[in-house]
Amino acid sequence: MNKIEVLRADYKNPKHGFDIGYLLDSYAIDPMGGGTTLGLGIKDKVAAELSKIPHAFSVLCYVDGNPAGLVNCFEAFSTFQCKPLINIHDLIVANDFRGLGISQLMLIKVERIAKERGCCKLTLEVLEGNEVAQNAYQKFGFAGYELDPIMGKAMFWQKNILMR
Repeated sequence: MNKIEVLRADYKNPKHGFDIGYLLDSYAIDPMGGGTTLGLGIKDKVAAELSKIPHAFSVLCYVDGNPAGLVNCFEAFSTFQCKPLINIHDLIVANDFRGLGISQLMLIKVERIAKERGCCKLTLEVLEGNEVAQNAYQKFGFAGYELDPIMGKAMFWQKNILMR
């Protein structure tokens, strides 16, 4: 039987910092993460940069002491409910550890932290083609967001900002 440990990451802990970078890079290499490694130096400094963001937190999962999963989260604010919310920005389960229920265990931890913070909801984005992730999120209770079915579901858009 595998020993599974789910914990809130300590960004100042060198092992946690290394594992956050390692897991994020393994996600980036996956087709659902874009299929290419992170840019130069990102995996080595992501935990240090996250530590500078007061409303950021991460959840790590270890299986038999090996880094197996990561969730990066950011607290935001729901103006309609006038309460904080947690946005799940990244959820990663390393290939070798898929099928062990790790995503559900990490989501339980994230929800527990959100409740401690008085949050009204959890939000996330998922690719249309990532049916495995969609199934995991639906199993946990997530659903597409809509105010009125006539207007349709919310869409997630982005605009890259070029630095000069």
